[in-house]
Amino acid sequence: MSLVDEVIAELDAERERIWLVLPEDVRDLGNGIIPRLTGPKKQYFTSLLYAEGEARTLADEILWGFIEVSHDPETDLGTLKKLVTQIVDYKADFFDFVGLPLTCRWIHRYAEGARAAETLEEFAAVTGAALSYTNRVHMWIQSVFPWGIASAFPRADAKQTA
Repeated sequence: MSLVDEVIAELDAERERIWLVLPEDVRDLGNGIIPRLTGPKKQYFTSLLYAEGEARTLADEILWGFIEVSHDPETDLGTLKKLVTQIVDYKADFFDFVGLPLTCRWIHRYAEGARAAETLEEFAAVTGAALSYTNRVHMWIQSVFPWGIASAFPRADAKQTA
């Protein structure tokens, strides 16, 4: 089995493991337990806010975009791999910074698999596994996010801003 196939299998297994069970690091973040103690003024709301945004942009923009671009046979695989190193590894480290060390490890594992891809098809396959995993993590982050706090910030209606 190639490294790409191993990473796909591992990401798929982890996604299945967390499908109905809140991941430990997301649970901890939702309870204000942050290993690196990030968050100004001893609060964790901003860490949770950043985690939500980072998961959304990684899944909906970056990984999805990589898959779309990898379907074009003129795409240069080497360039995609460089983007993974530059963008995805940074995102992974940021997950650790905001309190999601397990998510960080899985995203770095994806990056290993992506860099091992020998074809655009392999790159798309491993990226698809990462997208599926990241989408699930994102949904879990949304489930622990204190959406009710938003009611403290009502928006003005259009007539008030015109």
